[in-house]
Amino acid sequence: MGDIIQRFKDTPDNLLSLYGMMYRIRMFEDAVVKQYEGGNVQGGCHTYQGEEPIAAGACAALEEGDVVFSTHRGHGHAVARGVPLGELMAELFGRQDGANQGRGGSMHIFKKAVGFMGTNGIVGGGIGLAVGAAFAMKYNKKPNVGITFFGDGASNMGIFYESLNLASVRKLPVIFLCENNRYATATPFRKIASSTEIASRALIFKMNGICVDGNNATDVYDAVAEARERAVAGEGPTLIEARTYRYFGHYVGDLLHGIYRTKEELETQKYTNDPIPAFRIRLTKVYGIEEKLIAAVEENVEREIDSAVEFAQNSPMPDPSTVEDNLFVKESFLI
Repeated sequence: MGDIIQRFKDTPDNLLSLYGMMYRIRMFEDAVVKQYEGGNVQGGCHTYQGEEPIAAGACAALEEGDVVFSTHRGHGHAVARGVPLGELMAELFGRQDGANQGRGGSMHIFKKAVGFMGTNGIVGGGIGLAVGAAFAMKYNKKPNVGITFFGDGASNMGIFYESLNLASVRKLPVIFLCENNRYATATPFRKIASSTEIASRALIFKMNGICVDGNNATDVYDAVAEARERAVAGEGPTLIEARTYRYFGHYVGDLLHGIYRTKEELETQKYTNDPIPAFRIRLTKVYGIEEKLIAAVEENVEREIDSAVEFAQNSPMPDPSTVEDNLFVKESFLI
């Protein structure tokens, strides 16, 4: 790999774009909660408020042809990777115009056209899939990477260790990105891990490991960009741990999240460490970006979210006669 590592270029356009993506994810998730409470979104639904800088920064550092493997808490990854908002919202509504014709819902969103290879209801389920994709990329000599997002709870799964080992042995172009939000459902990570420093586990497998502030989108961008450069240069995988915090419960409607987390902890994280207003202040105070430009970005995002909800509401329910579609490979494909 060369000496020049890609870093986030803090031009006004780049900064506003990054802020816009973080704001887009937040507004989308807030709308999802509202629609869930109104009965339009059903089934398990895990939202991403508080973790937006990770998806925004990571996906901004990816290139065309790279593929993303997500988690049960994957709406933010889908938005950041470019799944159209209307299709995404319609999928959560279970409508025909959804990304998967209403068949996937929150935990099985898939859009191959933009390199989004699916949210996943199985804890750690995307980790091995990303390794498989990376193996195919290396085999076919493609200059791309697979990136897998997963939580701190998944870092204790067997597939995590098996995948890191194989990826390191084969020097596969894969990025393991752990979103450490400190809780595995309702269990504090410190109670189930002998060491809470997940990035240090990379040492066991002789791979690069780095811990970044998940509240800082540009730091996440830099870490993923460097990991990507190393990967496509044949230098193998990287384990990135992004320290973060989720503001809602494990799922929408989780009434226990105010019990296993104290009110003081929630208020500190939500009202003192919220990354979106912090980044907004940084835009004006550090970079001198005018308030009217930031407000214009926010207004545009809010219109996008309103349009996405309207699109979903106007989308028809799937035709019952199509219930068996996509269950089996068509005979014509078996050649």
